[in-house]
Amino acid sequence: MMKFIMENRLQNKIGIIILAAGNSSRLGRPKQLLEYKESTLLKNTVSEALKVENSFVIVVTGSNHDLIEKKLHLSEITFSFNSDWENGMSSSIANGIKQLLLLNPKCEQCVLAVCDQPFVSSLIFENLIKEHHTAQKGIVASAYSETLGTPVLFHKKYFQDLLELKGQQGAKKLIRKYAEDVVSVLFEKGNIDIDTEEDYFKLIS
Repeated sequence: MMKFIMENRLQNKIGIIILAAGNSSRLGRPKQLLEYKESTLLKNTVSEALKVENSFVIVVTGSNHDLIEKKLHLSEITFSFNSDWENGMSSSIANGIKQLLLLNPKCEQCVLAVCDQPFVSSLIFENLIKEHHTAQKGIVASAYSETLGTPVLFHKKYFQDLLELKGQQGAKKLIRKYAEDVVSVLFEKGNIDIDTEEDYFKLIS
């Protein structure tokens, strides 16, 4: 009964999956919890995702999951722990898609986002969704620095491809593979992400 109620509540909503499972090896501490905008890097991304109408948010955790989930304690989101996080980003994407389909088997689209793009905003997510409906393309990627990347929207016809990614493979593999079904939206400062202490210092200074 509870599952039916959940499915009914989420029907026609788009899933936003935030990948936050890595161990931030180059940084040496969890990037998800870096202080940013009187909040944290991860919570900022989550907050922007929650502003998007007709959406539900899944956060995929892995390394430091207990600490991250404790710090984020938001009832509006669903946490999904990826015990295979050390096997690369593909495992977190698959984990997120499985959780998405568990919550809402009839979900038509999802957006994949990462937790370390500090300038991501609800407008970026909304532009992806709007462009999907306008262009009728199956993949809508963010464009920055002469590349296409996250956040990126996928129609459900690509969910199986996302489940079958391996190792460090991410969304870019499918963006390249299905280039004829891809359209993009501009994400200014999308190239800025946080991998090192130097990156973080530049962000906050």
